[in-house]
Amino acid sequence: MSDPYLYDYTSPLEGFRGLPALPDEKAADGKSYVNPPAEQKSEAYNSFVAPITNGRRGGFDVHIYFVQSDEEETKYATELWERIRREFPELRIYRVWDRPIGPHITGMFEVNIFTPEQFGAFIPWLVINRGPLSALLHPNTDDELRDHTQRATWLGQELPLHLKMFRKKKDSQ
Repeated sequence: MSDPYLYDYTSPLEGFRGLPALPDEKAADGKSYVNPPAEQKSEAYNSFVAPITNGRRGGFDVHIYFVQSDEEETKYATELWERIRREFPELRIYRVWDRPIGPHITGMFEVNIFTPEQFGAFIPWLVINRGPLSALLHPNTDDELRDHTQRATWLGQELPLHLKMFRKKKDSQ
């Protein structure tokens, strides 16, 4: 992961200033708060927030890793790959790589997610069904280094990545 203080962040309240104060009323569970009803659902239910891409590339990549020298992990990964293709045919899924490729240090396969609805269905499913495998989940923006570090989320054990290719690309821009 990268140092989060390498980046600047706009306030999460940008566009929500000057609104009435939120109520302090507790919900029926006695712990959470009652929220005022919204006039409409957040647009984030329909498309990914900027700067995440919403087009052909897909909003998120999921890289599912396995140790290619471990027979059981390799078998599990290929079976999971088949199951994902059968259960989520609308997602883009790439071949199973039995060797390191790109910034990835071990065998893996990649799945692309195109909509918040797909994200909401696939990621909880993967949390339960990934078995012994780790998965890197990252958005697709115009900053691949940041996408693979500060904006990345891991399911399972975090693995190191070879980030030199992204750093070189960033330095040449």
